Amino acid sequence: QVQLVESGGGLVQPGGSLKLSCAASGTIFSISDMGWYRQNPGKQRDMVAIVHSDGTTNYSDSVKGRFTISGDNAKKTVYLQMNSLKPEDTAVYFCTAAIYPTIAALRAYIYWGQGTRVTVSS
Repeated sequence: QVQLVESGGGLVQPGGSLKLSCAASGTIFSISDMGWYRQNPGKQRDMVAIVHSDGTTNYSDSVKGRFTISGDNAKKTVYLQMNSLKPEDTAVYFCTAAIYPTIAALRAYIYWGQGTRVTVSS
């Protein structure tokens, strides 16, 4: 069993900052990629940022220059520092990870957290 637990969401004013954290636990041999997606009601879940096992990152155009993703392999944790927040950043943010559960696993399995709500409003 693998669990991803997010924290750090909340209410913030436009222009403010928040830092999200996501910790993976359970049967984990190695983690390939970790990232963040976000979703609003009735909308699709969109990629926000991903950090790969080699340290490279990808961002959606809408958050480039404002958000920074980072990972701590030892802690099996990924962070999302969100600065200069805008009302359109309001969403439920989901952590995701591609995890090899055992050394014998032939592929990575995708896991999702429960989500943490971010509201940007004055």
